[in-house]
Amino acid sequence: MFKKVNVNGSAIAYGHPIGATGARIAMTLGYELKRRGGGWGVCGICSGHAQGDAMLIKVEK
Repeated sequence: MFKKVNVNGSAIAYGHPIGATGARIAMTLGYELKRRGGGWGVCGICSGHAQGDAMLIKVEK
């Protein structure tokens, strides 16, 4: 399980700027899928006012 979940650490480890969390998570997921040869990935992104979003990304092989 740990080979697939949060393999690159959290956003705090990257020192991301406030407000860029969603873009950082989505881009990291895309780059990681490309590095692994393509496939499907999903990420969860929180936002203000108790909202949240999920994103499903497919990178072609």
